[in-house]
Amino acid sequence: MSTPVVATTRDELSALLADARIGGRPVGLVPTMGALHEGHASLMQTARERVGGGPVVVSIFVNPLQFGAGEDLDRYPRTLEDDLKICEREGVDIVFAPGVEEVYPGGDPQVTVKPGPLGKVLEGKTRPGHFRGVLTVVAKLFGLVRPDVAVFGQKDYQQLALIRRMVLDLNMGVDVVGAETVREYDGLALSSRNRYLDDEQRQYATALSRTLRAAQEGAYYGADVALAAARAELRSADGVDLDYLVITDPALGVLPADVPPGTEARILIAARVGTTRLIDNMPLVLGSPVPPREGAS
Repeated sequence: MSTPVVATTRDELSALLADARIGGRPVGLVPTMGALHEGHASLMQTARERVGGGPVVVSIFVNPLQFGAGEDLDRYPRTLEDDLKICEREGVDIVFAPGVEEVYPGGDPQVTVKPGPLGKVLEGKTRPGHFRGVLTVVAKLFGLVRPDVAVFGQKDYQQLALIRRMVLDLNMGVDVVGAETVREYDGLALSSRNRYLDDEQRQYATALSRTLRAAQEGAYYGADVALAAARAELRSADGVDLDYLVITDPALGVLPADVPPGTEARILIAARVGTTRLIDNMPLVLGSPVPPREGAS
């Protein structure tokens, strides 16, 4: 276990990756905003599995472009010292921790990545401009790191779908891997924003995963029954202010009216617990008695 080298500038990052590029070794990237937890650690492990002896790069950058007015940019947790300990434990080679001026040297960028129709629904509807900021910074990181593999968590499922679409549409040549969501013992999906919750809110927040599990249990009988089961579970919960609860196809499109048994789908939820906004999702297999693995789809 060796201490990762920290690069804070684009030139430092380029120099650290030069040998790998010359030698043709694959490069793995795990983009994060810091405040790392065991979910991020699992992404690093997946990146290492994919690139073997090639370098694994973890970026730590709180991206202002993806925060809207009134969101938590200023109070978003910044825990670089602890983050570096997790990176060291997981054998990360390079941590890229730039300042805003390194990522956006000309100030607010005039050229950004338009997310298209998928960026206007669900999270995009609630947080206008969010995915423009996400895709723009990910495109920048892909340009700076030039990874062969980039690993993202499935908890941010819409983000994952949009990044895959961007890579496809813009011919970026990056293998985008969606790693399975890591959960607490009680089902709560790990998130950097969980630390905003007090003890009572933390208990309320477990309703999100219970709601999704209820949908999985009802999925054998179709999407309508699965969604009704999820809503019934949520009605019994306290302290949860629902934003959306929907079932879609795996690409976040509309399911057809009649689907054959074994059709894959996705259920997604967003809600506020106190002042903290949380999201979660799980796979469904409609008309199948076998529960899907969470990493499916």
